Amino acid sequence: MTLRFVDTHCHFDFPPFVGDEAASLQQAAAAGVERMIAVGVSAERFDGVIALAERHDAVYAALGVHPMAIAEHRSEDLQALEQHLQRRHPKLVAIGEIGLDLYIDNSQFERQQALLDAQLRLARDYDLPVILHSRRTHDKLAMHLRRINLPRCGVVHGFAGSEQQALAFIRAGYAIGVGGTITYERASKTRQTLSRLPLTSLLLETDAPDMPLQGFQGQPNRPERVRDVWETLCALRPESPQHIADTLRENTRTLFGV
Repeated sequence: MTLRFVDTHCHFDFPPFVGDEAASLQQAAAAGVERMIAVGVSAERFDGVIALAERHDAVYAALGVHPMAIAEHRSEDLQALEQHLQRRHPKLVAIGEIGLDLYIDNSQFERQQALLDAQLRLARDYDLPVILHSRRTHDKLAMHLRRINLPRCGVVHGFAGSEQQALAFIRAGYAIGVGGTITYERASKTRQTLSRLPLTSLLLETDAPDMPLQGFQGQPNRPERVRDVWETLCALRPESPQHIADTLRENTRTLFGV
């Protein structure tokens, strides 16, 4: 069985990967993870994310201003993002991580929504998919996506909502990111939802070094553990493991060209 995976969401510009990129990529490759998308979260990290993609064949880039950075957000951040979009590095495959978050203190939600809309408009204008963050905001996020219709859509990352919410995103053309949450038996609602969604609408991700899997609590998450996420998904779904791996790989190629 030939298994090839893409980690569609990791923060490879953060510790423990900084300064250890080559060894980390070798570990990922040994697990069948042939490519990954390094996802930017703030303007000051954009150049570093692009540099990682330039240095390493296996690394692709996404750039965006994360809603959790709202307290430090400046108008110049969007200008920096658009400058990168104008240059359009060949390995820049998405705008993200962008979205909404009502979990954080001092959420400044009106500013978050304005920042999201501005980045969605850039995605529309530059014809790129988006990588979306959503905590306690699925319905509000869906409203913004309906209002700013994107030609390439994108993925709702780290999904942990209801089946009804997932299907609403899927009907709008968005994929659902499957991460380490499903490795926890207590996450029964999410596990059940992801067992029933269309396989053609799912992507694999880790959010490394965040969102550690069951059995790895307290340790930095790593891109190679996307294989563990796949193994858990296989245990939850009726399709064959090879078919699941191949379909997820094709979903990634279709959305990101990776």
